[in-house]
Amino acid sequence: QVKLVESGGALVQAGGSLRLSCAASGIIFNRYTMGWYRQAPGKQRELVAAIFSGGSTNTADSVKGRFTISRDNAKNTVYLQMNTLKPEDTAVYYCNARAVGIVGYNYWGQGTQVTVSS
Repeated sequence: QVKLVESGGALVQAGGSLRLSCAASGIIFNRYTMGWYRQAPGKQRELVAAIFSGGSTNTADSVKGRFTISRDNAKNTVYLQMNTLKPEDTAVYYCNARAVGIVGYNYWGQGTQVTVSS
């Protein structure tokens, strides 16, 4: 059974920092692209950042320079370091695991709430 368990969401003031974690189980972690998505009320879910099995990353322009994605393959965990948070970063953040080269193996966590107050 595949599980993605996010943690680290909180209420924080603008300018503050948070680190989200996503612990994965039930998958061969280093064969998956891991990503963080977010969904604000009334908006579509959007990609925040992704990290490929080889370690290269892709980061949305809206968070570039403020957010950093990383992974620890030994711990089956992906992280999202969020600095200089803004009220517009308020959303539910979801962890995603997508198998490399195999269609249909795509998993989501339950989400963690990040709220940034002005």
